[in-house]
Amino acid sequence: MSTLCSMTRRAFAGGLVDATAGLLASGAGAQGLQEGKNFFRLKSPQPVETGKKIEVIEFFSYGCPHCADLDPELQAWQKTLAADVAFRRVPVMFQDRWIGLAKVFFTLEALGVDERLTPEVFVAIHKSGMPLWNEKTFFDWAASRGLDRKKVEEMYTSFAIAGKVNRAKQLAQAYNVQSVPMVVVDGRFTTASDKVGSHAAMPAALNELVAKARAERPKS
Repeated sequence: MSTLCSMTRRAFAGGLVDATAGLLASGAGAQGLQEGKNFFRLKSPQPVETGKKIEVIEFFSYGCPHCADLDPELQAWQKTLAADVAFRRVPVMFQDRWIGLAKVFFTLEALGVDERLTPEVFVAIHKSGMPLWNEKTFFDWAASRGLDRKKVEEMYTSFAIAGKVNRAKQLAQAYNVQSVPMVVVDGRFTTASDKVGSHAAMPAALNELVAKARAERPKS
C-alpha cells in the first residue's frame, strides 16, 4: 500500500489525490539509515528559516490521506524535540482544492490553533467527508470549533495568507516536492515514510537525521 500522495494528472483534475507510488523501501534496519535508500542528500542545500536551530519541514496537505496517517506520529514526536530543533509544516498544492486547504492551514496557524485543530481537520476531511477546501464549509466548521467566524474569514482572505500561500509554492518548487508527506531536515536531507518502512518508523528516522545534521553543522 502506498504511503505517499503523488503529483499526478488526476490530482490536478480535482478530487482528493490517489496515491500512485508503491512501497519502495523496507525499514532502515539495525545499521541505521542508508543514504540513497532511506534518505537523500540535496545536491543544493536550501537555507533554513529557523536561525541557528535545525529546521525540520513536513511538506504535506490536509487533502492527503497518508499525511493524515502520519500526523499522530509527528504530533507525538514534536513533544520530544531538543531545544536546538524547530519543526514546521508547509502545505503543498498539487491541485486546486489543495490551495483552499493550504489557506485553511495558514489561517489556523495565524490564529495560533493549528496544532490543536490539525488532527480535527484531517478527521473532518477523511472520515467525515467534509469539503473544507470550500470557504463557507470551512468557516462554518471553524465556528463549530469555537473560533470567531469573522476573524477566521478576515484572516483567510487576507493578503498575509495569500503571501504565505505563494511562499509555500516557492518552497515546494525549491525542494522539488513530487509527493507528500515529505520531510526535509536542515535544508539538506529528505526522507519519507515509504523510504524508512512505515509511518511509525519516521520519528526514529528523523531523530537520526537531526543528529546527522547537527554533526555536520560548522562548529561555532
